[in-house]
Amino acid sequence: MKRMHVMLRVKDLDTATRFYSTLFDAAPTVQKSDYAKWMLDDPRVNFSVAEKEEEFGIEHLGIQAETPEELNELRERIARADGAVTDEGETTCCYANSDKTWIVDAQEVAWEAFHTSGEAETYAGEGVTECCPDEA
Repeated sequence: MKRMHVMLRVKDLDTATRFYSTLFDAAPTVQKSDYAKWMLDDPRVNFSVAEKEEEFGIEHLGIQAETPEELNELRERIARADGAVTDEGETTCCYANSDKTWIVDAQEVAWEAFHTSGEAETYAGEGVTECCPDEA
């Protein structure tokens, strides 16, 4: 079963964390100095926020696959969709090791399809400052 993913850029992480913890009636499952994530089952969503200095609001949307096979299914759908595709492959992003593909829709909304294989100690991989590639 796949899970919807929503990533927001926020001005103040503490304020956002308090708000969404109250809204979801749940503490974050991952909490760092610049990032928080809730893996919720009701509603079934991977909802995360990251404190950034600009461009607040929705950073990107996505679909998280539970297995590599589900990710391959999503990649087949992406290949048939009309949008700019970037196969990122194995990467570190949002304190997780993942395999990702990105597509940008006609409204310039970035969508990621990904499978996470484990936790990471850093927000992004070496030499990477943002998880959502600009060219996606």
